[in-house]
Amino acid sequence: MGMTMTQKILADHANLKEVKKGQLIEAKLDLVLGNDITTPVAIKEFEKLNINKVFDESKVAIVLDHFTPNKDIKSAEQCKVARNFANCKNIKNYFDVGDMGIEHCLLPEKGLVSAGDVVIGADSHTCTYGALGLFSTGIGSTDMAAGMATGKAWFKVPGAIKFILKNKPSKWISGKDIILHIIGKIGVDGARYMSMEFAGDGIKYLSMDDRFTICNMAIEAGAKNGIFPVDNITEEYIKNHPCKTIDKNPKIYTADEEAIYDSVVEIDLSTLKPTVAFPHLPENTRTIEEINEDIKIDQVVIGSCTNGRISDLKIAAQIMKNKKVSNNVRCIVIPGTQSIYLEAIEKGYISELVKAGAAISTPTCGPCLGGHMGILGEGEKAVSTTNRNFVGRMGHVKSEVYLASPAVAAASAITGKISSPKEVCEKTEEEVVC
Repeated sequence: MGMTMTQKILADHANLKEVKKGQLIEAKLDLVLGNDITTPVAIKEFEKLNINKVFDESKVAIVLDHFTPNKDIKSAEQCKVARNFANCKNIKNYFDVGDMGIEHCLLPEKGLVSAGDVVIGADSHTCTYGALGLFSTGIGSTDMAAGMATGKAWFKVPGAIKFILKNKPSKWISGKDIILHIIGKIGVDGARYMSMEFAGDGIKYLSMDDRFTICNMAIEAGAKNGIFPVDNITEEYIKNHPCKTIDKNPKIYTADEEAIYDSVVEIDLSTLKPTVAFPHLPENTRTIEEINEDIKIDQVVIGSCTNGRISDLKIAAQIMKNKKVSNNVRCIVIPGTQSIYLEAIEKGYISELVKAGAAISTPTCGPCLGGHMGILGEGEKAVSTTNRNFVGRMGHVKSEVYLASPAVAAASAITGKISSPKEVCEKTEEEVVC
């Protein structure tokens, strides 16, 4: 029986020759992740087991990123619990203020996740790492506790949807536009407990940042995980991001030709347009061309585990260069990690954004979950490069969040309304450039 990429990885980690959809297995884990919200809950459950140490001090990662730097006493106490546990259990991969980042930007950067791994994280967007050709999925805090204790986890083997990406996307199309288009096409439950497996010649045109963004939002389609095949772009990324705390041995898996898919969806990337998800679901998508009204906005957020990487800051800086953020808009830019922040400074992106009137934050999940650093008030509208636009997601229940790419977000910050990047860039006979 043929297996998908995900099924092959799970079979190997379960020490089985093959697995099939719906089968229950116990698989070895290469990494267990928690953050400042989920880790304290996991610690309580871990302590009930009366175990003195975690299964492997180098294969547990704790990242304080959601409410850090601490916004209030409660968040400070949460982080204190995680900090004390990390010190007590000698956790090698513990990241705090000054040496942290948004977890799903940070772990690939640190080389803690690699091709062929099985990774669980007490955060739903752990599926991000599938961009590197591995199986990663979000779990609850109780499963995190069990994973820290045993180094294993139970899974029901998922079926799969194969997404064939064809042709080269046009200038303004990024991974965010692609995944919003897909979610708009199949719905927020269109891949429920499925593996979203990507294939096709169009992949070669996608950067690692694009792929991370696409896999990050697999959960918004209800998927168990998202996964890309390993190619030379993946291999180059892994080579340039070695792990200093774990002896990583990347392993490349490929789907069998006779692998069984629940369905196959073809996407012609050359036909896609900049896409925006309207309130209050990621499936509520429209292309820029389909928006026939002026939607004035109060805030723009460029960042998050979805779009806080260097290419995201680059495109925002290019669009906003020598321009000014609209007087009626608050523009907040959040680099995904300290390294991304530093690189953006060195390349001049931060100075261009500041000159344009943007506020730059230390790496944090902050406004994405309505935590801090940009909460919306009643009736306010935001264009955000984050991943969810549920009711009250970024603040007041009567606020509205429109999900978009960094290019659309930057353009909207300049005009004060949801806009195409073409609207704020000059046109030449050859191409549209900023």
